[in-house]
Amino acid sequence: MKPETFKDLFDNSVASFAEKTAFSMINGDSVTYRQFGDLVAQTRERLLNAGVTAGDKVAIFSRSTIYWPVAYFTCVTSGIIVVPILPDFTGEEVAKLLKHSETKALFVSEQLYKSIPQDAIESLNICISTTNLNTIAEKKQNDGQVIPRGEAVVPNADDLAVIIYTSGTTSSPKGVMLTHKAFMSQLEMYVHFFTIDSSDVFLSILPLSHTYECSIGMLYPFSSGCHVVYLDRMPTAAALIPAFKKIRPTVFICVPLVLDKIYRAKIRATITATKIGAAAYKLAPVRKIYHRIAGRKLAEIFGGNIRFIGIGGAKLNSETDRFLNEGRLPIAIGYGLTETAPLLFGATVGQTRVGTTGTPCHGIEYRIVNEDENGQGELEVKTPSIMLGYYKNPEATRDALTEDGWFRTKDICTVAKNGHLSITGRVNNMIVGPSGENIYPEEIENVINTHELVTESIVLMDKGHLLALVAYDKDKLDKAVKALGNEVGDAIQEIHNEVRAYVNERVNKFSRISAIEYHPEGFEKTPSQKIKRFLYTKR
Repeated sequence: MKPETFKDLFDNSVASFAEKTAFSMINGDSVTYRQFGDLVAQTRERLLNAGVTAGDKVAIFSRSTIYWPVAYFTCVTSGIIVVPILPDFTGEEVAKLLKHSETKALFVSEQLYKSIPQDAIESLNICISTTNLNTIAEKKQNDGQVIPRGEAVVPNADDLAVIIYTSGTTSSPKGVMLTHKAFMSQLEMYVHFFTIDSSDVFLSILPLSHTYECSIGMLYPFSSGCHVVYLDRMPTAAALIPAFKKIRPTVFICVPLVLDKIYRAKIRATITATKIGAAAYKLAPVRKIYHRIAGRKLAEIFGGNIRFIGIGGAKLNSETDRFLNEGRLPIAIGYGLTETAPLLFGATVGQTRVGTTGTPCHGIEYRIVNEDENGQGELEVKTPSIMLGYYKNPEATRDALTEDGWFRTKDICTVAKNGHLSITGRVNNMIVGPSGENIYPEEIENVINTHELVTESIVLMDKGHLLALVAYDKDKLDKAVKALGNEVGDAIQEIHNEVRAYVNERVNKFSRISAIEYHPEGFEKTPSQKIKRFLYTKR
């Protein structure tokens, strides 16, 4: 029987996999499915006794622990609406979200609790620690009256389950409203994408407040009796390598940034360390051999049992993409948005194509609107996982949803004859060139970022010309400056010229950059680590 609500999912998994381990910390506590069910029941009583009732909102502001899923399922199985908040938000930002969402209770890690303004805490009925489920703060009375006990209800498929605040690269965060049906439809989609069973072990490194990790990295394994292991620290190479060795996961979900760093620091840097190696690496047959050898070594670093590496959340660097495919690693690519809970397109292991994000997933309809002469246009989708809208923001909702029920992704893309989707840019980021041509800065940035000295970049139109704002790898930049032997300013300008020539050889004539501006401190980012473009493009 397919679950229609989180309550159905929860009841089935707790009963079916009672004695199996559900969640654990890599060097700490663990819970079986039966113990997990008991914790949810106990925590539900705490919330109800604190006056939280069905229809109320409860936020989670925490890094991943085994008690994060307890908090989540406590809410969604009781008719309470959960509000996951990214742990990288500041205390002031959290206070605003708590007020906007009318949150009544908060699950929070004790470290992050200290960052929240006291008046925001005092507005809540109860705060519960995600470190040990202890009560941190509780309000017994409201305006002199004892707070009445709340009531839980059995939710329906179309009920609002979750409000997720996007971090927004171009505007203030918006609260995406998703139903029980939206998430349960995703679970059905994943079964068609890649199958798992109770023998699978997931290593989880991304914030559970991110829809991508919550849906694919928590809910899907929970539905099949898998074991999910959480890191107890930031996912640096120093933390990940021993974690892989200890856990030997079969499934690993990550963002491109993780694999980009591994490729740049460990693969490309090692191969091109000598002039002979660098020259040989430019030859395709030699490069493929290098990549195949490196791919085998990397699979061993991942623990030797890995059978699925899911990549999503942002665009994958083209060189890293090529390495992963030529290295024959078991990668899968996914594309989606918070507003669609999230998956829309994907390519599973053995079906990926360099530069694309796969084909439509099960149950997804799509159309390309406002196509140009090159077949590029905005992607619109219809999915059973579509959001209800943005919380208390009807104007943004009308802008995002068409009258006939399609979601405007705002992503510019092309679809090849084989059905594979390629994302080329964002509608709001598109630049109109001097002769009226459409220029997609993300395409140019993807080329810039393949240069060995560059870590990230932004392309914008400045006085009729394309300007690239660039952040360099500081260690590599220092070495390059010393090698040139010029004054620092002159050396950096020479490096600018070399990067500009590198890029302009690889893009069409409309996309050639005229100048480079150095950003030594990098760029300000959202909590989900995307550059806040609006801070730099409105200049």
